[in-house]
Amino acid sequence: MSAVVYLDNAATTPVDPRVIEVMLECCGEGGDFANPSAVGHEPGRRARGRVEQARSEVAQLVGAEPAQIVWTSGATEADNLALFGAARFHRSRGRHIVTSRTEHPAVLDPCRQLEREGFEVTYLKPGADGIVAPEQVAAVLRDDTILVSLMHVNNEIGVAQDIGEVGRACRARGVLLHVDAAQSVGKLAIDVERDCVDLLALTAHKVHGPKGVGALCVRRAPRLGLVPLLYGGGQERGLRSGTVPTHQVAGMGRAFAVAAEHMRAEAARIGALRERLWAALATLPGLVLNGHPVRRVAGILSVTVDGVEGESLLQSLPDLAIASGSACASTNAEQSYVLRALGHSDRLAQSTLRLSLGRFT
Repeated sequence: MSAVVYLDNAATTPVDPRVIEVMLECCGEGGDFANPSAVGHEPGRRARGRVEQARSEVAQLVGAEPAQIVWTSGATEADNLALFGAARFHRSRGRHIVTSRTEHPAVLDPCRQLEREGFEVTYLKPGADGIVAPEQVAAVLRDDTILVSLMHVNNEIGVAQDIGEVGRACRARGVLLHVDAAQSVGKLAIDVERDCVDLLALTAHKVHGPKGVGALCVRRAPRLGLVPLLYGGGQERGLRSGTVPTHQVAGMGRAFAVAAEHMRAEAARIGALRERLWAALATLPGLVLNGHPVRRVAGILSVTVDGVEGESLLQSLPDLAIASGSACASTNAEQSYVLRALGHSDRLAQSTLRLSLGRFT
Protein backbone atom coordinates (compact mmCIF):
# COMPACT_ATOMS: atom_id res chain seq x y z
CA MET A 1 0.00 0.00 0.00
CA SER A 2 1.40 3.39 -0.93
CA ALA A 3 1.48 6.13 1.66
CA VAL A 4 -0.79 9.14 1.21
CA VAL A 5 1.02 12.43 0.85
CA TYR A 6 -0.98 15.07 2.67
CA LEU A 7 -1.08 18.01 0.30
CA ASP A 8 -4.46 19.11 1.60
CA ASN A 9 -3.91 19.67 5.30
CA ALA A 10 -6.97 21.90 5.48
CA ALA A 11 -9.14 18.79 5.18
CA THR A 12 -6.80 16.10 6.54
CA THR A 13 -5.17 17.91 9.46
CA PRO A 14 -3.69 15.42 11.95
CA VAL A 15 -4.02 16.09 15.66
CA ASP A 16 -0.74 17.11 17.27
CA PRO A 17 0.52 14.46 19.77
CA ARG A 18 0.87 17.20 22.40
CA VAL A 19 -2.85 17.88 22.02
CA ILE A 20 -3.73 14.20 22.30
CA GLU A 21 -1.72 14.02 25.51
CA VAL A 22 -3.75 16.71 27.28
CA MET A 23 -7.04 15.29 25.97
CA LEU A 24 -6.22 11.86 27.37
CA GLU A 25 -5.61 13.48 30.76
CA CYS A 26 -9.28 14.47 30.71
CA CYS A 27 -10.64 11.04 29.78
CA GLY A 28 -10.92 7.73 31.56
CA GLU A 29 -10.41 6.65 35.14
CA GLY A 30 -8.47 9.21 37.14
CA GLY A 31 -8.86 11.85 34.45
CA ASP A 32 -10.42 15.30 34.71
CA PHE A 33 -13.62 14.15 33.02
CA ALA A 34 -16.21 15.64 35.39
CA ASN A 35 -18.77 18.23 34.33
CA PRO A 36 -16.92 21.57 34.57
CA SER A 37 -20.14 23.26 35.66
CA ALA A 38 -20.32 21.01 38.75
CA VAL A 39 -17.98 23.06 40.90
CA GLY A 40 -19.48 21.80 44.15
CA HIS A 41 -16.98 18.90 44.24
CA GLU A 42 -13.26 18.52 43.56
CA PRO A 43 -13.50 16.57 40.24
CA GLY A 44 -15.76 19.29 38.85
CA ARG A 45 -13.40 22.01 40.03
CA ARG A 46 -10.45 20.25 38.36
CA ALA A 47 -12.39 20.04 35.13
CA ARG A 48 -13.32 23.71 35.42
CA GLY A 49 -9.64 24.50 35.87
CA ARG A 50 -8.88 22.72 32.61
CA VAL A 51 -11.58 24.69 30.81
CA GLU A 52 -10.40 28.03 32.16
CA GLN A 53 -6.77 27.29 31.33
CA ALA A 54 -7.82 26.53 27.76
CA ARG A 55 -9.85 29.74 27.66
CA SER A 56 -6.71 31.68 28.59
CA GLU A 57 -4.62 29.87 25.97
CA VAL A 58 -7.09 30.62 23.19
CA ALA A 59 -7.50 34.24 24.26
CA GLN A 60 -3.76 34.84 24.41
CA LEU A 61 -3.25 33.87 20.76
CA VAL A 62 -5.77 36.47 19.53
CA GLY A 63 -5.01 39.34 21.93
CA ALA A 64 -8.20 38.91 23.96
CA GLU A 65 -9.17 38.47 27.60
CA PRO A 66 -10.20 34.95 28.69
CA ALA A 67 -13.73 36.15 29.53
CA GLN A 68 -14.24 37.00 25.84
CA ILE A 69 -13.99 33.34 24.75
CA VAL A 70 -17.28 31.43 24.29
CA TRP A 71 -16.94 27.72 23.48
CA THR A 72 -18.79 26.34 20.46
CA SER A 73 -18.76 23.15 18.38
CA GLY A 74 -16.55 24.81 15.75
CA ALA A 75 -16.21 27.85 13.53
CA THR A 76 -19.50 27.14 11.75
CA GLU A 77 -21.46 27.47 14.98
CA ALA A 78 -19.34 30.47 15.99
CA ASP A 79 -20.14 32.19 12.66
CA ASN A 80 -23.84 31.43 13.08
CA LEU A 81 -23.88 32.71 16.66
CA ALA A 82 -22.10 35.90 15.60
CA LEU A 83 -24.34 36.64 12.62
CA PHE A 84 -27.73 35.62 13.96
CA GLY A 85 -26.92 36.74 17.49
CA ALA A 86 -25.73 40.21 16.52
CA ALA A 87 -28.29 40.85 13.77
CA ARG A 88 -31.29 39.82 15.85
CA PHE A 89 -30.12 41.69 18.96
CA HIS A 90 -29.34 44.94 17.12
CA ARG A 91 -32.15 44.90 14.54
CA SER A 92 -33.78 47.94 16.17
CA ARG A 93 -30.70 50.00 15.13
CA GLY A 94 -30.78 48.85 11.52
CA ARG A 95 -31.10 45.88 9.21
CA HIS A 96 -28.21 46.33 6.78
CA ILE A 97 -25.35 43.81 6.70
CA VAL A 98 -22.21 43.82 4.54
CA THR A 99 -20.20 40.76 3.50
CA SER A 100 -18.36 39.49 0.42
CA ARG A 101 -19.21 36.99 -2.30
CA THR A 102 -16.24 34.80 -1.34
CA GLU A 103 -17.16 34.13 2.29
CA HIS A 104 -17.46 30.63 3.72
CA PRO A 105 -20.93 28.99 3.46
CA ALA A 106 -21.13 29.30 7.27
CA VAL A 107 -21.46 33.05 6.65
CA LEU A 108 -23.28 33.15 3.30
CA ASP A 109 -26.05 30.74 4.29
CA PRO A 110 -26.91 32.64 7.52
CA CYS A 111 -26.90 35.88 5.51
CA ARG A 112 -29.46 34.40 3.12
CA GLN A 113 -31.60 33.36 6.08
CA LEU A 114 -31.33 36.86 7.55
CA GLU A 115 -32.52 38.24 4.21
CA ARG A 116 -35.61 36.06 4.60
CA GLU A 117 -36.07 37.65 8.04
CA GLY A 118 -36.13 41.14 6.56
CA PHE A 119 -32.47 42.14 6.62
CA GLU A 120 -30.70 43.62 3.59
CA VAL A 121 -27.28 42.20 2.70
CA THR A 122 -24.69 43.84 0.44
CA TYR A 123 -22.36 41.25 -1.14
CA LEU A 124 -19.05 42.85 -2.15
CA LYS A 125 -17.18 41.52 -5.17
CA PRO A 126 -13.43 41.12 -4.60
CA GLY A 127 -10.81 42.02 -7.17
CA ALA A 128 -9.37 39.43 -9.51
CA ASP A 129 -6.72 38.77 -6.83
CA GLY A 130 -9.37 37.92 -4.23
CA ILE A 131 -8.81 41.06 -2.16
CA VAL A 132 -11.75 43.07 -0.80
CA ALA A 133 -10.35 46.57 -0.43
CA PRO A 134 -11.14 48.34 2.87
CA GLU A 135 -12.33 51.28 0.75
CA GLN A 136 -14.97 49.01 -0.78
CA VAL A 137 -16.32 48.21 2.66
CA ALA A 138 -16.27 51.82 3.85
CA ALA A 139 -18.05 52.98 0.69
CA VAL A 140 -21.15 50.83 1.33
CA LEU A 141 -21.58 51.54 5.04
CA ARG A 142 -24.88 53.29 5.77
CA ASP A 143 -26.62 54.77 8.78
CA ASP A 144 -28.58 51.52 9.15
CA THR A 145 -25.56 49.19 8.74
CA ILE A 146 -25.17 47.12 11.89
CA LEU A 147 -22.70 44.40 10.91
CA VAL A 148 -19.83 43.64 8.51
CA SER A 149 -18.65 40.04 8.09
CA LEU A 150 -15.32 39.45 6.34
CA MET A 151 -13.13 36.36 6.63
CA HIS A 152 -9.44 36.84 7.40
CA VAL A 153 -8.12 34.12 5.08
CA ASN A 154 -10.13 32.52 2.30
CA ASN A 155 -10.45 28.77 2.71
CA GLU A 156 -10.11 28.00 -1.01
CA ILE A 157 -7.43 30.37 -2.31
CA GLY A 158 -5.61 31.41 0.89
CA VAL A 159 -5.82 35.17 0.29
CA ALA A 160 -5.58 37.32 3.44
CA GLN A 161 -7.77 40.40 3.91
CA ASP A 162 -6.70 43.56 5.75
CA ILE A 163 -9.08 43.10 8.67
CA GLY A 164 -7.36 45.84 10.68
CA GLU A 165 -8.19 48.57 8.16
CA VAL A 166 -11.72 47.24 7.79
CA GLY A 167 -12.09 47.07 11.56
CA ARG A 168 -11.02 50.66 12.08
CA ALA A 169 -13.41 51.87 9.38
CA CYS A 170 -16.26 49.98 11.02
CA ARG A 171 -15.40 51.14 14.53
CA ALA A 172 -15.41 54.77 13.36
CA ARG A 173 -18.98 54.31 12.12
CA GLY A 174 -20.24 52.28 15.08
CA VAL A 175 -20.63 49.14 12.95
CA LEU A 176 -19.81 45.69 14.34
CA LEU A 177 -17.13 43.61 12.58
CA HIS A 178 -17.30 39.81 12.51
CA VAL A 179 -14.25 37.91 11.22
CA ASP A 180 -14.01 34.20 10.44
CA ALA A 181 -10.42 33.39 11.41
CA ALA A 182 -10.60 29.61 11.05
CA GLN A 183 -7.90 29.55 8.36
CA SER A 184 -5.64 32.25 9.79
CA VAL A 185 -5.42 31.75 13.55
CA GLY A 186 -2.04 30.35 14.54
CA LYS A 187 -0.68 31.19 11.09
CA LEU A 188 -1.03 34.99 10.92
CA ALA A 189 -0.91 37.46 13.78
CA ILE A 190 -4.34 38.45 15.11
CA ASP A 191 -5.10 41.00 17.81
CA VAL A 192 -8.79 41.72 18.26
CA GLU A 193 -8.10 44.96 20.11
CA ARG A 194 -5.60 46.33 17.61
CA ASP A 195 -7.71 45.23 14.63
CA CYS A 196 -11.04 46.44 16.11
CA VAL A 197 -12.67 43.02 15.69
CA ASP A 198 -15.90 42.63 17.66
CA LEU A 199 -16.64 38.98 16.90
CA LEU A 200 -13.96 36.43 15.95
CA ALA A 201 -14.83 32.85 14.94
CA LEU A 202 -12.22 30.18 15.73
CA THR A 203 -11.83 26.44 15.34
CA ALA A 204 -9.40 23.91 16.79
CA HIS A 205 -8.73 21.47 13.97
CA LYS A 206 -7.08 23.98 11.62
CA VAL A 207 -4.23 24.26 14.13
CA HIS A 208 -3.92 20.49 14.69
CA GLY A 209 -6.43 20.35 17.52
CA PRO A 210 -9.50 18.09 17.72
CA LYS A 211 -12.42 18.41 15.34
CA GLY A 212 -15.78 19.37 16.81
CA VAL A 213 -14.74 22.28 19.03
CA GLY A 214 -14.31 25.99 18.40
CA ALA A 215 -14.96 29.36 19.98
CA LEU A 216 -16.39 32.80 19.40
CA CYS A 217 -14.38 35.69 20.78
CA VAL A 218 -16.86 38.39 21.80
CA ARG A 219 -16.02 42.02 22.56
CA ARG A 220 -16.83 42.90 26.17
CA ALA A 221 -15.98 46.61 26.47
CA PRO A 222 -18.36 48.10 25.69
CA ARG A 223 -20.49 44.99 26.08
CA LEU A 224 -21.85 43.58 22.83
CA GLY A 225 -25.35 42.12 22.93
CA LEU A 226 -26.05 38.74 21.29
CA VAL A 227 -29.17 36.59 21.04
CA PRO A 228 -28.10 32.96 21.71
CA LEU A 229 -28.82 30.12 19.31
CA LEU A 230 -29.17 27.49 22.02
CA TYR A 231 -31.17 27.64 25.23
CA GLY A 232 -30.92 25.26 28.17
CA GLY A 233 -28.45 25.18 31.02
CA GLY A 234 -27.13 28.71 30.62
CA GLN A 235 -23.49 27.71 30.21
CA GLU A 236 -21.00 30.19 28.74
CA ARG A 237 -22.79 33.12 30.36
CA GLY A 238 -26.01 32.11 28.62
CA LEU A 239 -24.55 32.50 25.13
CA ARG A 240 -24.03 28.79 24.46
CA SER A 241 -26.00 26.32 26.57
CA GLY A 242 -24.82 22.72 26.77
CA THR A 243 -22.30 20.80 28.85
CA VAL A 244 -18.80 21.99 27.99
CA PRO A 245 -16.70 19.04 26.71
CA THR A 246 -13.63 19.32 28.93
CA HIS A 247 -11.35 17.11 26.83
CA GLN A 248 -12.25 18.96 23.62
CA VAL A 249 -11.66 22.47 24.92
CA ALA A 250 -8.50 21.38 26.75
CA GLY A 251 -7.26 20.03 23.43
CA MET A 252 -8.13 23.30 21.70
CA GLY A 253 -6.28 25.26 24.35
CA ARG A 254 -3.15 23.16 24.00
CA ALA A 255 -3.33 23.42 20.19
CA PHE A 256 -3.49 27.22 20.41
CA ALA A 257 -0.62 27.31 22.91
CA VAL A 258 1.56 25.19 20.60
CA ALA A 259 0.60 27.36 17.63
CA ALA A 260 1.54 30.51 19.52
CA GLU A 261 4.96 29.07 20.38
CA HIS A 262 5.84 28.03 16.84
CA MET A 263 3.79 30.36 14.63
CA ARG A 264 6.57 32.56 13.26
CA ALA A 265 8.99 29.71 12.50
CA GLU A 266 6.28 27.50 11.02
CA ALA A 267 4.95 30.28 8.80
CA ALA A 268 8.43 30.79 7.35
CA ARG A 269 9.05 27.05 6.86
CA ILE A 270 5.65 26.30 5.32
CA GLY A 271 5.81 29.43 3.17
CA ALA A 272 9.15 28.28 1.77
CA LEU A 273 7.68 24.85 0.99
CA ARG A 274 4.74 26.47 -0.77
CA GLU A 275 7.03 28.63 -2.89
CA ARG A 276 9.14 25.58 -3.75
CA LEU A 277 6.01 23.72 -4.80
CA TRP A 278 4.73 26.61 -6.91
CA ALA A 279 8.14 27.18 -8.52
CA ALA A 280 8.09 23.60 -9.79
CA LEU A 281 4.45 23.68 -10.89
CA ALA A 282 4.85 27.05 -12.64
CA THR A 283 7.20 25.46 -15.17
CA LEU A 284 4.30 23.40 -16.53
CA PRO A 285 2.23 24.91 -19.34
CA GLY A 286 -1.28 26.14 -18.59
CA LEU A 287 -0.97 26.54 -14.80
CA VAL A 288 -2.27 29.70 -13.13
CA LEU A 289 -1.93 30.77 -9.49
CA ASN A 290 -5.23 31.90 -7.98
CA GLY A 291 -5.32 34.87 -5.63
CA HIS A 292 -2.88 37.56 -4.62
CA PRO A 293 0.72 36.30 -4.95
CA VAL A 294 1.90 37.86 -1.66
CA ARG A 295 -1.08 38.65 0.59
CA ARG A 296 -1.85 35.06 1.50
CA VAL A 297 -1.46 32.54 4.28
CA ALA A 298 1.62 30.32 4.01
CA GLY A 299 -0.05 26.95 3.62
CA ILE A 300 -2.66 27.25 0.85
CA LEU A 301 -1.87 27.10 -2.86
CA SER A 302 -4.73 27.23 -5.38
CA VAL A 303 -3.83 26.48 -8.99
CA THR A 304 -5.87 26.23 -12.16
CA VAL A 305 -4.77 23.64 -14.70
CA ASP A 306 -6.22 24.94 -17.93
CA GLY A 307 -7.64 22.22 -20.13
CA VAL A 308 -7.74 19.51 -17.46
CA GLU A 309 -10.92 18.84 -15.49
CA GLY A 310 -10.14 18.94 -11.77
CA GLU A 311 -11.92 15.77 -10.71
CA SER A 312 -10.18 13.79 -13.47
CA LEU A 313 -6.85 15.10 -12.24
CA LEU A 314 -7.72 14.09 -8.68
CA GLN A 315 -8.53 10.55 -9.83
CA SER A 316 -5.16 10.32 -11.58
CA LEU A 317 -3.28 11.30 -8.39
CA PRO A 318 -4.51 8.75 -5.80
CA ASP A 319 -1.43 9.11 -3.59
CA LEU A 320 -1.98 12.83 -3.01
CA ALA A 321 -4.59 14.08 -0.52
CA ILE A 322 -5.56 17.13 -2.57
CA ALA A 323 -8.91 18.77 -3.27
CA SER A 324 -10.72 20.47 -6.12
CA GLY A 325 -12.18 23.05 -3.73
CA SER A 326 -13.25 23.50 -0.14
CA ALA A 327 -13.89 20.34 1.87
CA CYS A 328 -16.80 22.20 3.47
CA ALA A 329 -18.56 22.31 0.09
CA SER A 330 -17.44 18.90 -1.22
CA THR A 331 -21.00 17.57 -1.39
CA ASN A 332 -21.93 20.33 -3.81
CA ALA A 333 -21.03 19.55 -7.43
CA GLU A 334 -21.38 23.21 -8.48
CA GLN A 335 -18.20 24.94 -9.60
CA SER A 336 -16.48 27.09 -6.98
CA TYR A 337 -18.38 30.32 -6.35
CA VAL A 338 -15.13 31.77 -4.97
CA LEU A 339 -13.31 31.32 -8.28
CA ARG A 340 -16.31 32.55 -10.26
CA ALA A 341 -16.34 35.71 -8.11
CA LEU A 342 -12.70 36.24 -9.13
CA GLY A 343 -13.76 36.13 -12.79
CA HIS A 344 -13.06 32.48 -13.63
CA SER A 345 -15.30 30.79 -16.16
CA ASP A 346 -17.09 27.60 -15.12
CA ARG A 347 -14.57 25.66 -17.20
CA LEU A 348 -11.58 27.16 -15.38
CA ALA A 349 -13.25 26.86 -11.99
CA GLN A 350 -13.73 23.16 -12.72
CA SER A 351 -10.02 22.80 -13.49
CA THR A 352 -8.71 24.04 -10.14
CA LEU A 353 -6.88 22.24 -7.34
CA ARG A 354 -6.21 23.34 -3.76
CA LEU A 355 -2.86 22.20 -2.37
CA SER A 356 -2.37 22.82 1.35
CA LEU A 357 0.73 22.42 3.47
CA GLY A 358 0.92 22.19 7.24
CA ARG A 359 2.98 21.40 10.32
CA PHE A 360 3.47 17.75 9.39
CA THR A 361 4.29 18.31 5.73
